[in-house]
Amino acid sequence: MIQLPEKATRPTMYFIGVTTTQSSIMKTFPIWAEALGIDAVIKGIDLPVHAPTEDYRAVVEFIKNDSLSMGALVTTHKIDIYNAAKDLFEVVGGYAEQFGEMSSIYKDGDKLCCDARDPITCGMAMEEFVPANYWKEHPQAGVFIMGAGGSCISMCSYYMRNSGHGNDPAKIVVANRSLPRLRECEKINNDFYPDTIPAEYHLTPEPGQNDKVMAKMGAGSLVINATGLGKDRPGSPLTDKAVFPMDALVWELNYRGERLFMHQAEAQEQSRGVTVIDGWMYFIYGWTQVIADVFHTEIIGERLKMCAELARGAQGKKEYAERRERKIL
Repeated sequence: MIQLPEKATRPTMYFIGVTTTQSSIMKTFPIWAEALGIDAVIKGIDLPVHAPTEDYRAVVEFIKNDSLSMGALVTTHKIDIYNAAKDLFEVVGGYAEQFGEMSSIYKDGDKLCCDARDPITCGMAMEEFVPANYWKEHPQAGVFIMGAGGSCISMCSYYMRNSGHGNDPAKIVVANRSLPRLRECEKINNDFYPDTIPAEYHLTPEPGQNDKVMAKMGAGSLVINATGLGKDRPGSPLTDKAVFPMDALVWELNYRGERLFMHQAEAQEQSRGVTVIDGWMYFIYGWTQVIADVFHTEIIGERLKMCAELARGAQGKKEYAERRERKIL
């Protein structure tokens, strides 16, 4: 049974994840809170991947019933916690209901609310590094997403709901090591976005199978690690023998951890013209927009830029220098 936090003694936001104490948000949130005029603290709630249903329900019930528990950001468990506890929410947002996941838990008066912010924030992050007319200028390039969880569903939504203007990927290819998540992603895409961007779905229990799927992607394709491997769990969805598409954009959603996938891609920067981006801006956008939900404020424009700069400083000089060297700030 999960060890729940003690009853909050001051306004508290929670981070529901797997290894929350290792996250940069623990250093960054207090700095953001002060700058944004938010009187609150942050605490982590760690759960194993695919935790028991009763544990997810216990976490949601704790937040719901504790007056000073203001809300939470959910990562890794977005689909599982939705399936386990959606009936405990008085308000379920449109994206949460559509995609069967939640990343944002917040309160509106006496109502407990949830929504999925990834369909918005993943697009914001991708627009940081994918040029405006990229797909029009790279007609053979597609999107290859490894991992069929909440982030993958959000990325598919971003491209499919914005399609039809002559600037779309040639195809979207999703690979996952288990069938249920893969089929759920396929069903959501077919139900909500039929006849948009061609899509393929591959069951790939072994990394070598992802190598083979990636080998069929066109030059300039966007290759994404959305598995979580390399952060909370070791490893990569690819083998060291994998060959990235020429001139590929490679997005490692993790911004911390061993990030073996990212290092595999970096090894081909010269030979294959690969451009590697990590999950730092995804982290920034994801957190700021959920904080905005929880504390009923807006974090856009100059306030968003301020948060990004403060987060860079909170990382420390060494990490900041490494990011600047790799041109991913």
